[in-house]
Amino acid sequence: MKITNFSVKNYQFTLILALLVAVVGVLTLFTMPRSEDPATHPPQYLITVIYPGTSPKDMEEQVVKPIENKIYGLDNIEKILTTVEDGVAAFEVKFKYGVDIDNKYQEISTEMNALKSSELPKDIYQIKTEKISSSDVKILQVALVSENASDKKLRDEADKLKTRIEKITNLKEVKYHGIPEQEIRVDLNLEKLAQFRIPLNVVMGSLQSEAVDIPGGSIDMDTKVFNVKTSGKFKNADDVANTLVYNANGKIIYMKDIAEVGYKSEVVNHITRINGHRCVLVTAGLKDNVNISDIQKEYLPIIDAFSKDLPANIKLVKNFDQADMVATRLGHLGFDFGLAIVLVVITLIPLGGRASLIVMISIPLSLALGLIALNALGYSLNQLSIVGLVVALGLLVDDSIVVVENIERWLREGHSKMDAVLKGTQQIGIAVVGTTATLVIAFLPLTFLPDMAGEFLKSLPMAVITSVLASMIVALTLVPFLGSRFLKTHDHAEGNIFLQYLQKFLTRAYSGIMPKALKFPKTTIAISVFLSLVAFGLFLVAGFKLFPTSEKPMFLVNIKMPLQANISESDRVTKVVETELKKHKEIVYYTSNVGHGNPQIYYNVHPQDRKSDYAQIFVQLEDETKPSDKTNLIKELRNAFKTMPHAKIEVKDFEQGPPLEGNIVVRLFGEDQSVLRKLSSQVENILRDQEGTVYINNELNTYKTDVKVKINKEKARTLGVLTSEIDKVIRLAVAGLTVGNYIDDRGDARNVTITLPRDKFSNLDALKNLYVNNIQGTPIALNQIATVSFETAPTAINHFNKSRFSKVSAMTKNGYLANDMLVDIIPKLDKLEMPKGYYYKLSGEKESEGDALGGNFLSVIILSTFLFIAVLLLQFKTFKGIIIVMSIIPLGILGGVLFLIVSGNPMSLVSIIGFIGLSGIQVKNSLLLVDFTNQLRQDGKSIDEAIAIAGETRFLPVVLTSVTAICGLIPLALNSNPQISPLAIVLIGGLISSTILARIVTPVMYKLIPPSFEKL
Repeated sequence: MKITNFSVKNYQFTLILALLVAVVGVLTLFTMPRSEDPATHPPQYLITVIYPGTSPKDMEEQVVKPIENKIYGLDNIEKILTTVEDGVAAFEVKFKYGVDIDNKYQEISTEMNALKSSELPKDIYQIKTEKISSSDVKILQVALVSENASDKKLRDEADKLKTRIEKITNLKEVKYHGIPEQEIRVDLNLEKLAQFRIPLNVVMGSLQSEAVDIPGGSIDMDTKVFNVKTSGKFKNADDVANTLVYNANGKIIYMKDIAEVGYKSEVVNHITRINGHRCVLVTAGLKDNVNISDIQKEYLPIIDAFSKDLPANIKLVKNFDQADMVATRLGHLGFDFGLAIVLVVITLIPLGGRASLIVMISIPLSLALGLIALNALGYSLNQLSIVGLVVALGLLVDDSIVVVENIERWLREGHSKMDAVLKGTQQIGIAVVGTTATLVIAFLPLTFLPDMAGEFLKSLPMAVITSVLASMIVALTLVPFLGSRFLKTHDHAEGNIFLQYLQKFLTRAYSGIMPKALKFPKTTIAISVFLSLVAFGLFLVAGFKLFPTSEKPMFLVNIKMPLQANISESDRVTKVVETELKKHKEIVYYTSNVGHGNPQIYYNVHPQDRKSDYAQIFVQLEDETKPSDKTNLIKELRNAFKTMPHAKIEVKDFEQGPPLEGNIVVRLFGEDQSVLRKLSSQVENILRDQEGTVYINNELNTYKTDVKVKINKEKARTLGVLTSEIDKVIRLAVAGLTVGNYIDDRGDARNVTITLPRDKFSNLDALKNLYVNNIQGTPIALNQIATVSFETAPTAINHFNKSRFSKVSAMTKNGYLANDMLVDIIPKLDKLEMPKGYYYKLSGEKESEGDALGGNFLSVIILSTFLFIAVLLLQFKTFKGIIIVMSIIPLGILGGVLFLIVSGNPMSLVSIIGFIGLSGIQVKNSLLLVDFTNQLRQDGKSIDEAIAIAGETRFLPVVLTSVTAICGLIPLALNSNPQISPLAIVLIGGLISSTILARIVTPVMYKLIPPSFEKL
């Protein structure tokens, strides 16, 4: 081959390039971005609207429908999932993959701003639009712990730490949680308002007017320009108290005359504790394409210095640091990598010392070149890309082994060193290119997996592809050059003692089988077909779960209180759960969040927004805790909390893959809430009766009660009272109205809120003794024009693509698979009698599987198959050769699925990657046998003679490459991470079965359908 001749004859150039690759590869290894998981940027957005005190039904009419109508009109929308609860509406907006993520974010933001100023209620508390990204995960969570420091002191210390950490340029969204903000509260005295006949609008208008900060502009004076400063914003509570409210008949009325003005904490909606102690949480996220280990070196000194300066009654606890987890995980994979190299070195002994040295030199250079390419394509060093490199380690030596072994064989036959290097490489060169191409094409479809799952896993196949392409280049350039310098002619034609014994073992192993197999080819193929059918049948035994459970030593405890429980009651029950967690010594930290979810610490678990009847505890175990130990603890806790009388306690492990509401989710579509309630109840019973389900949730199985203020509109109009004024007074009395802000002593903007006198939380007394001014300013008692009563209302309202639905979800117990259970559940769902216009759809794992394996993935598989065949056609020029080579694939599947079942792993997306990659590896090995058999026939050998010689000669490098691949994969197979080990297990099982059976099936297939070609 020309590239080989060039490399050998211009050895100085080859050497310099090899050194360049080595140096750049080392630099790349230390400088490329490191992270725990690959960065993902799905075209998904989360719009959250917070409107406290608003029922789901009112939220649906006033907020949800206008937003859905606007967003649904945007181009390339795939789906909108809307969840409406008390005071909160959350919209998950997903576009089709391939759109410009930033442009879509701008479109959504523009539409939301337009809606906010036109169609949506003016007193909405918050509208938040967020991109869903892997960088949303908080890499750092620090707790400031104190039982007796004041709210203000804790808040100020948290704010100081936040200010220091956010100066690190590569961190983002540094926030503190669990302490209410300070505000200036204006507690109105409605009786005085009535006495002075001051309309509420006048009071609010006065405050809003004073709170506005309008720059005065600038003026020119002679040769200079001066800025004009105006009144500015409120500076303190005195400014608010001295606001002029009314001036009538010469009497000036200030805000302090009609209200009590002072600093107070906002309503408590998030309580945090760590290990049962009161705390404030400070969290920080990481920007994309940044080395987390480098950033840790920046924030750790800040945290250490800050902890030393804290008051004696406040302690700092760093309970979550993802950089430590990344270092631990990558360290384990690094150890696996080193162990794999050692095992590979051992397998190279039969090649001899000099040949082994050449292969060993080719390994780091191939990896370095692959790593450079991977970095250039924008991938980080994470758990999946490292797994790809470890998988590649077992494959990339194949090319070098095949080339070196062939050169060695030529030397053993007595050829000169230069002839052995050039002609030996030329003889095998086309096969090396062909086998590498088939391997690349086998992994290529995995780079086109659709949806978030594809983006998440893409770095694994890309690491394999770049590495094996690099290994091909090294095998055809550097290996021949090194061979020309280091290899020597052999005294023993059979090679060293290890090679001799290996060759004898292989010859003896097949001496009794091969003649019989070739004598009865049809029987042999029939047995092969039977084994292939068994292999495909075993898939049903293995079961299927697309994404495995996380192996990380942490999990969540979700506390779901009875409907409408207040935050104080939720806090009481959370303390009961904490008491149970405290008993388990293996738990290092348990961080409680009452009224809110824990800040996001896992890529697919987004925190629950404020919800008074909800709490979540983030539980952390020792770093080296085994996944089995974590599973046992979860099982133990589930049993302990099963009979908890006060609330539903769910102990949930983290799951890999896209976010799931539950393993099994049934969505029931229809417009009438009462019909949906009836159907949901029937579905709930079906799921409860199914063995293996746990934590069945049906949002419609209970009603909630709302306080209804019913306005007598005719009477209100007669008295000159506007309905909007009544709504405003009620809002002011219950939740308060924000009328502006002020700048506190730390330079942060805080709210100025106008409300009625109350304690921490509003109660029913807030609706007593209310007055509403009519258009003449005369105060009218609220009880004259409205009555207060109770009414039932829906607990939650869900929309999918604007269609209303209810959902019933269930988790699966350990040892049960959702897909297996659905076999029994779906027939029962199909038997449900549903009115016209009502239907069900499955979500959960089933929907996730459709997203991950649907879309264009099938077309990519078909395209790759044709490319696969096309490469083999270029190699063999006949379809018979393709059939012979590919006949071994089902036999590799047999070993892969058997090993999967024995190891207790179900079929998963990672296993599918293993089987797809396995097809390329098997074809690679089989291709070497067929290619050499063709060469022998072209040299004039008979079919039987060519089959015999090729089997003896080529099966040795096939075995060597398979054994090195298996040894390279053993550390991964023993890894406790279920996202990694099934891939290695499939490849090892498949390589064992295909290597053993290829020596029999491939020659027999060749004899049955020998390819025809012109002799040279």
